[in-house]
Amino acid sequence: MKLTVIGASGFVGSEVLKEALNRGHQVTAIVRHPEKVSVQNDHLSVVRGDVMDTAALAELIKGSDMVISAYNAGWTNPNLYNDFLKGSQSIQEATRQSGVKRLLVVGGAGSLFIAPGVQVVDTPEFPADWKPGASAARDYLSLLQKEDQLDWTFLSPALEMHQGTPRQRTGVYRTGLDNPVFDANNKSAISVNDLAVAIIDEAESPKHIRKRFTVAY
Repeated sequence: MKLTVIGASGFVGSEVLKEALNRGHQVTAIVRHPEKVSVQNDHLSVVRGDVMDTAALAELIKGSDMVISAYNAGWTNPNLYNDFLKGSQSIQEATRQSGVKRLLVVGGAGSLFIAPGVQVVDTPEFPADWKPGASAARDYLSLLQKEDQLDWTFLSPALEMHQGTPRQRTGVYRTGLDNPVFDANNKSAISVNDLAVAIIDEAESPKHIRKRFTVAY
């Protein structure tokens, strides 16, 4: 497949890039800083792109089979909420303009429902520092669910997936839709490597067209 990965130098995007290349896919990596992509592969093309420039972005992704967005507006960005929404909507519009039908967006776990009508981001124990980004991803999902032209998919990671999570690839995970997936110890966790496995699995064998899903062990 010809895949376009937006945000390919980030925490999630860099693992998606490696997983896709390891499976033999042709990848265009769109990043703000190409020098941050250290991977070298004959099937990889690294290009500089600005997600806010919709028309230029559409040209960069033309000819792809699928766009995978691991876009992050920056956790320390004081305008994180607005920039994430604006950037994500620009990526969505650029995908439409490019003629590519498939778009997979990596969002947050904050929009998962922990109880009927209660999303994780709205619980008292949710970290305040994470709230702007999580709220933006939650609100963007509501916008994406109205999309009727693209075959979109929104992926929410497990509740635990951060730098402290063991970075290992097992290739094994379980899926859910709008609620967190818990193990026998009532833990919802995934390594970033296995999140990447789930993303490329969905690219190769779509099972969640116009749906949100989540993955965990």
